[in-house]
Amino acid sequence: MNSRILRADILLFATAAIWGFAFVAQRMGMDHIGPLTFNGVRFALGALALVPLVAYMEKRRTPGFVGTDRKRLAVGGGVLGIALFCGATLQQMGLAEPQLAALGYEASTAGKAGFITGLYVVFVPIFGLLLAQRPGWGTWLGASLAVVGMYLLSVTSGVSIAFGDLLVLVSALFWAGHVLLIGKLSPGMDAVDAVKLSTIQFTACAVLSLIGAVATEEITLAGLHSAALPIAYGGLMSVGVAYTLQVVAQRDAQPAHAAIILSLEAVFAAVGGWLMLGELLSLRALIGCGLMLAGMILSQLRP
Repeated sequence: MNSRILRADILLFATAAIWGFAFVAQRMGMDHIGPLTFNGVRFALGALALVPLVAYMEKRRTPGFVGTDRKRLAVGGGVLGIALFCGATLQQMGLAEPQLAALGYEASTAGKAGFITGLYVVFVPIFGLLLAQRPGWGTWLGASLAVVGMYLLSVTSGVSIAFGDLLVLVSALFWAGHVLLIGKLSPGMDAVDAVKLSTIQFTACAVLSLIGAVATEEITLAGLHSAALPIAYGGLMSVGVAYTLQVVAQRDAQPAHAAIILSLEAVFAAVGGWLMLGELLSLRALIGCGLMLAGMILSQLRP
C-alpha cells in the first residue's frame, strides 16, 4: 500500500467517525429544539462551510475552463435537496425522543439509527432494478443478511418495532434514492461543480427545513443556544469537514477500501451512543448489528 492510498484510508476512517458520532449530536439536539429546526440550521451551516472550499477550488481551475451549465446545477441541486430533506427529516424525527415520547411513541437510539440508516447501501442496487440494472449475488446475499440483522436489532419478541426505528428505516429509502439521483446528475462534472452541487442541495434542504420549522415548531433563542454544540457538530463537522475529507480521500482511495471503511459509520454511531448517551445493546441486538454490517459491506464489494 503506497502512502497516497494509506492517507486516503486514514481520511475515510476520520470521515466515518465524524458521521457516526453525528448521530449522537442529532439525538442530543432534540432535547432543546425540534427536528426541522435542527436540520434547517445545521444544513445552512454545512452549506456555508463549503463556500470557502468552492472558492479555493475555483482559483485552482484551469483558466477558461467551461464547467457545468448553471441551470443544470440549480435544478439538480434543488431535486437533490428535496430528496435530502425527506431523508434527513424522517431520520431526525426518528431520533426525536422528547417529541415522540410526548406522542406515546418510542424513538430510535443513536446506535440503532446508525445501522438502520446504513441499509441505504443495500437498497441502492435493489432500486437499480427499476433502472434495468442487474444486481449481483453479493447484493441479494447482503440484503438477506441485512433483513435478518434488522429483525434482531429492532423487532422485539412481541413482533413490534419502535416507531422511531420505522421512521429511520423509511429515511434510508430516501437516502438510497438520493444516491441514485446523484448517479444520474453528477456524471461529467468536475470536482468543483460536484461540490457546488452539494452546496446547492444543502441550501435547498436548509430552506425547506426552516420553512417547515416556522410553520410547525416553536423556535426560541434559548433552545438554539442550548443546542448550539450539537448543531455546530452536525453542520460544520458532519457536513462541512467530513464531506471535504471524503472528496479529498476518494481521489486516491481504492473502491473496496472506501466501501468497507465508510460502512464503519454505523459502528461509530453505536460506540458514540454507548460512550456519550449510555446506550446499551443486548446480545441479540449486537448480533443483528454484525449481520447488518456484513450485509452492507458485501452489497458494496459485490454489487
